Amino acid sequence: MKEIEKITSRDNRRIVNARKVRDGKATDQIFIEGKRLVAEALQSRLLIDECFVVEGFRDRELLDGVANRTKEIVEVSEKIFRTIADTDHPQGIILIAQRPKTSVEMIAARLQTVGLPLILFLHEINNPSNLGAILRTAEAADAAGIIVSENSADIFSPKAIRSAMGASFRIAIWENANFDAVLKWVKGVNLAVTAADASASESYLGTDWKIPRLVIFGSEAHGLGERELSRVDHRVRIPLDNSVESLNLAVSAGIILFEARRQNAGDRLTASQN
Repeated sequence: MKEIEKITSRDNRRIVNARKVRDGKATDQIFIEGKRLVAEALQSRLLIDECFVVEGFRDRELLDGVANRTKEIVEVSEKIFRTIADTDHPQGIILIAQRPKTSVEMIAARLQTVGLPLILFLHEINNPSNLGAILRTAEAADAAGIIVSENSADIFSPKAIRSAMGASFRIAIWENANFDAVLKWVKGVNLAVTAADASASESYLGTDWKIPRLVIFGSEAHGLGERELSRVDHRVRIPLDNSVESLNLAVSAGIILFEARRQNAGDRLTASQN
């Protein structure tokens, strides 16, 4: 590994750019912070532009891995590093990487090979932590992909990336999607359109999740409006006890994803035995 460059000014253009990426002001790059996420990035196909480490960073194995993916490695003082970091207790390493590609074509391709024929459509979701947690759960359930509507939080913001724990780098995503365009595409690939709706009469437990589906979740505050609900094939709810009105969005998505996974598990087991 070549000698690491040192930067001593917080106003250096590379330091300034790192802050812009962190704050979502550089739309072609993403901000990855912490040892675990850097390791996940190194296992992905991300294009890494540069790396910032704090003086005295001791994880030589991780740094050697970074050096195999980019020659742009910069060392800064702890004081300057804290002006870049997005966390209260930084671990001394940050990557700036190219924003991953997202498209409907990626989801369409994944739908042909996936174990769980289900796509989640997250409509106007404003909490990046919820977005990230849903990505992580969808990957764990082996879902086909995630569609995120326009007017949602950035699925590649630092907070969303931390919540996703690496899933952002691997799962098929279509972002900034228009509601009408999504439903038009879904009808073309013969997916049933289902909405999660607290006022629905049908329980998610009575739904046949072996049928390929698009499942729509609305915003944390307002759910789906009547315009959106009028376009779906049917609605399902998660029954709740003790006068609890609703669940966290990521929890609701996880419950439905893993019921769908459970119903499809028998088919996968049979296929693996043949």
